Amino acid sequence: MTATQERPSDEVEKEIGRDRRRKEDQRLITGRTRWTDNITLPGMLHLAMVRSPFAHARIVSIDTSAAKQATNVVDVLTGADLGEALGVNINAWPITPDQVTPTHSPMPSDRVAFAGEIVAVVVARSAAEARDAAELVDVEYDELPAALDLKESAADAVLAHPDLGTNKSAYWVFDSGEAGTGGSVEDAIAKARTDGIVIEREYRQQRLIPAFMEPRSVVVDPTGEQLTMWSATQIPHILRFALAATTGVPESKIRVIAPDVGGGFGGKLQTTPEEWITWAVARRLGKPAKYTETRSESLMSGHHGRDQWQKLTLAAEKDGTVTGFKVDLLADLGAYVSLVGGGVPVLGAFMFNSIYKFPAYRFAVQTVLTNKTWTDAYRGAGRPEATYAIERIMDELAVEVGVDPLEIREKNWIKHEEFPFTTVAGLEYDSGNYEAATARAKEMLGYDELRAEQRRRRESGDPVQLGIGVSTFTEMCGLAPSRVLGSLDYGAGGWEHASVRMLATGKVEVVTGASAHGQGHETAFSQIVADRLGVAFEDVEVLHGDTQVAPKGLDTYGSRSLVVGGEALVRAADKVIEKAKPIAAHLLEASVDDLEFSGGRFSVRGTDQGMAIGEVALATFAAHNLPDGVEASIDADATFDPEAFNFPHGNIINPLIVSGQVHGGLVQGIAQALWEEAVYDDSGTLVSGSFVDYLLPTAADTISFEIDHTTSPATTNTLGTKGVGEAGTIASTPAVVNAVVDAVRHLGVNDIQMPCTPERVWRAINSAGSGGSTEGAAMPHFESGGEMGNQEQPGTSSTEGAGA
Repeated sequence: MTATQERPSDEVEKEIGRDRRRKEDQRLITGRTRWTDNITLPGMLHLAMVRSPFAHARIVSIDTSAAKQATNVVDVLTGADLGEALGVNINAWPITPDQVTPTHSPMPSDRVAFAGEIVAVVVARSAAEARDAAELVDVEYDELPAALDLKESAADAVLAHPDLGTNKSAYWVFDSGEAGTGGSVEDAIAKARTDGIVIEREYRQQRLIPAFMEPRSVVVDPTGEQLTMWSATQIPHILRFALAATTGVPESKIRVIAPDVGGGFGGKLQTTPEEWITWAVARRLGKPAKYTETRSESLMSGHHGRDQWQKLTLAAEKDGTVTGFKVDLLADLGAYVSLVGGGVPVLGAFMFNSIYKFPAYRFAVQTVLTNKTWTDAYRGAGRPEATYAIERIMDELAVEVGVDPLEIREKNWIKHEEFPFTTVAGLEYDSGNYEAATARAKEMLGYDELRAEQRRRRESGDPVQLGIGVSTFTEMCGLAPSRVLGSLDYGAGGWEHASVRMLATGKVEVVTGASAHGQGHETAFSQIVADRLGVAFEDVEVLHGDTQVAPKGLDTYGSRSLVVGGEALVRAADKVIEKAKPIAAHLLEASVDDLEFSGGRFSVRGTDQGMAIGEVALATFAAHNLPDGVEASIDADATFDPEAFNFPHGNIINPLIVSGQVHGGLVQGIAQALWEEAVYDDSGTLVSGSFVDYLLPTAADTISFEIDHTTSPATTNTLGTKGVGEAGTIASTPAVVNAVVDAVRHLGVNDIQMPCTPERVWRAINSAGSGGSTEGAAMPHFESGGEMGNQEQPGTSSTEGAGA
C-alpha cells in the first residue's frame, strides 16, 4: 500500500455503532481547553455590569463620577452614553401577528423591568478592578409596582410595562376541529360528561435555571478590518446575523467564534445584553474587551426556563379510551420576549397528544409578561412541559378507570403496525414500537414484582410505602423543517450545512454548521465520515463553531445536530465519492460504470484493480493526469433540510455518547421533579440566586441508572437516526412525580407540586388526611420505583419512546 492508501475493506472495523471515547475529552479533562474566558488579547479591557436590585423601577439618575476615579478604570458608560450603538436584543419568533413585544434594549436608560437588568458598565484594566468600581456607581431609582405572580399578571393586575397597556403578549391556538386533523374537543368533553369520564387538573411547571457549567463569557476584538467576537454560545451563526441586523455592521465584517463551550442546555441559545454591550464598548474604545459573568449573575440574569400553569381537561369513555384532550396554558415570558421564548410553548403544543391516538385536541396558550428574568429554551423546550401534563393526567385516568397505569396507556397508544401515523396535532410519526420498549423496560425494572410488593406493603400497613412511576413518551426533535418553521412564523430556517474536504495526504477535514457544547460532535461526526469514506477514524478532523471556518450553519439546539447536521455530512461525503469516481476510473483506465466503491477503495468490477480514495485525493491535488473537463477538487458541500420532524428513537452512532446524554438528561429531569426551583420574593428578588438555595444535584445526590434501548430506525434520513439529547429530561420528570404520588395516593393525595420536597409531600399527606391540618403530623418515609428507583434499586428507563 502507498502512504496514502487506506486499509482494505475487510480490515476496517465499522465505526457506526461502536463505543468511542470522545476525541474532545483529552483537552477538556486536562485543562487544555479553549474556553472564552481563557482568551487574552493585547491591550484587552475588562467589563463589569451594574445591575438593578429592583424588579421594576424608573431610573432617576446614574452618578458614575466616583467609579471613574477608581484605580485603572478606563470608562463608565450608561445606555444614554452608548445610544444606538447598543442595538437591540431581538425576538426571532413572534408567534402571532399581533404579539405585544416590548423593546429590549441591552442597557435601558429610563426604566428597568427585572432585578438584574444592566444599567451601566464599568471598563477597567482588570476584571477585579472593574467589579470593585461597579460598587461605586450610584444609581437612584423610583421603585414601581412589579408584576410577579403569573395568574395575576395575566389579569393585568400590575403592568410589567405600563406603556404597553397589557401583560398579555400573544394568544396562540391549535384546534384539531378547525385544522381538520381531528374532531371537536368541546363535543368530546360534552359527551363524556354525559356517559363517560371527564378529568380536570391544573399542574404547575415551576421556573428553572439552566445552570450550565461554564458561565457565559464574551470577548470582542474590534481591531483590523473584521470585528471578531468569541462567545460561550450555542448559536454562533445566528449571533452573527443578529449583530449585523441590529448594529449596522455588515455581516461580512463580523466573525463569531464559539470555542470550547461548557454546556448550554438551551441557556446559551440566546443573544444576550452582555454580548451586545461588550460589542458596543469595544467598538467605542477601539480596544479588545472581555466580560465574564459570575455564577450569581448567571443564575439571576441568564434566561430561565419552564414557568407555566397548565389547565387540562381530558375526556374518555368509561373503559379509558380517550376521546378528547383540552389544554389551556399560561406561560411566563419574564420581562421580555426573548429570542425564541414565545415559541417554546408552541413547540409543546404538538406533543401534548404524545404517543396516543386522541381523536380530538385543542391547545391554547396565553404568553404573559412579568417583571422577572426572561424565559426561553431549556433542555426539551416545551416538550418536557407537554409530556409532564399528559403523563400525569394519564395516571389520573388509570385511577379513575381502576386499571394499571401502563394498561391505560397501551389502550390509547399508537401500535407499531400503524406507523407512519399522522397525529391529531398534524404531525406524521415515521416509525416507533412502544410495545417493545415498554416490555423491555418492565422486564428490566421487574415491574410486576414491584407492583406485588407494593400491594403487600399497602395491605400490611408498612410505614415504608412504595411508589411506582411510569412515563411513556416521544418527542418532536431534529428541529428543522424550514417550511414548517415558516408556517409557524419562526424567523429562520432549519437546514444544516456541511463540507467534506479530502486532503492530499489522505486525511479528511469535515466542516459542520452545528456548534458543539458538550455533545460529542467531533467524535460522532468522525465516525460517520470514516464509515462513509472508508478512512480511519483518527484521520478525520471536525471543524466547527467559527463563522469564518464554517460560514454556513444554523447551530445546535432541539436535538438536531445528528439528524440534520449528520445527514448533511452523509450527503457531502457521498458527493466526494461521486466526484472522485471519474478521476479514479480515468486513472484505472476503466469505465465509470464498471467502478465500485467499498471500504474506502474504488475497484474495477470483475478485476483486482483498484485504488484508495486517498490515492485519488493525491492524484487530484497533483492534477497531472485528470480527465478532460474535470476540476482539480473532490471536495464537496451539502445542505440538508428535512421534510419532517424526527421522533425517537433510532439507530445509534456511538452508544457511549448516547448513554452519557441519557444519564445527564435523567438527572436534569429528576432534578425538576425533586429539587430545582427558581424562587422570587414579594419584591421580585431572586432568592435562589446561588447554589446554596438553588438545589442543583451532584452525582452524590442521585442514583445509578440502568438504561437500554429498542430501535425503530428513522425513515427520514439515510442513517436511520433520531434525536436523543433531550429524551432523558423529557421522560424522567413525570415518571418521578407519578412515583411520588403513587406512593401516597392511598392516603388521598392526587398531586404534589414540583419540586416534590419532603415538606411538600408531608403537607400533601396531612392536608388530604386531616381536612387541611398539618399540625402534629410526623414526616413519612417512602420509596419510589420507576425512573427514579431508590438508593438500593437502580432506576431504569427505555430509550424508545416509552419507559417504566
